[in-house]
Amino acid sequence: MKHAVSISLGSSSRDKRVTVNFNGEEVLVERIGTDGDVERAKQLYREMDGTVDAFGMGGVDMYLRLEGREYPLRAALKLIEGVTRTPVVDGRGLKHTLERRVFELAAPMMSEPPHFRQAFIPVAVDRIGLAEAVTEVSDEVIFGDLMIALELPIPVRGLRAYKRVARVMLPFVSHFPMSMLFYGSGGAEHEPKYRKYWQESDLLAGDFLFMRKYLPEDLSGKTVLTNTTTEENIALLRERGVRTVITSTPRYEGRTFGTNMMEAALTAYAGKGRPLTDDELNALIDELDLRPTVEQWA
Repeated sequence: MKHAVSISLGSSSRDKRVTVNFNGEEVLVERIGTDGDVERAKQLYREMDGTVDAFGMGGVDMYLRLEGREYPLRAALKLIEGVTRTPVVDGRGLKHTLERRVFELAAPMMSEPPHFRQAFIPVAVDRIGLAEAVTEVSDEVIFGDLMIALELPIPVRGLRAYKRVARVMLPFVSHFPMSMLFYGSGGAEHEPKYRKYWQESDLLAGDFLFMRKYLPEDLSGKTVLTNTTTEENIALLRERGVRTVITSTPRYEGRTFGTNMMEAALTAYAGKGRPLTDDELNALIDELDLRPTVEQWA
């Protein structure tokens, strides 16, 4: 049996271990959280190097991609110094394939064609594929990176403007310390921020744990496009009035894993001993019929 392990800086309370079946081949999928302990994560990578088929890096990205260029996050890359035998992926491949195609893949499961008046993406810097997908089905898109990540009260309107901002920011983000890259994954809520954009938007999109920090109590009638959700997370969204939840990865035993975990699972399944290209990932998405999870309530 192939074995894929996501070593995450996030909370160990979200750990999960399941066996998934890809075309009759079983892959053991395992998430191990280190509760923000960087040295523990480094130790696990070193200890398991060569003993598992693929690593996923959780809680932080190794690179950020924009228009064909990749910007290294140097603090994150230090986590895997010395890892030489097991391929390491951070989910950015699936963010530019599965998430880029999320509405195409989800459409057959939705009650009506996806179209939204306004979308709010709290943080898009690591999810440009999702941002592009959202832009195609929304009249207007508000990006909250400057507000949520840097606490500058400046919304960025539209993908073109956002990419201009990102081109300026990413060379600096590349040198950010880990304290600025890892935002935690305990799921604790803070006082809601920038209520105007949450409330005015009928589509909220992005990483669930980042969104949850600032979610308003009333989300009546909204659609949430997200990832990495537990059954409790889905229940919370339903309680707040969300109409539709689209989770970009499939659900296994009540849990949708992050893109890094799913990309590690596909990397282990493919057995090439290296990260897969976007073309290879898209081919596997079709071959294995990997689809988002769609849940709708009246």
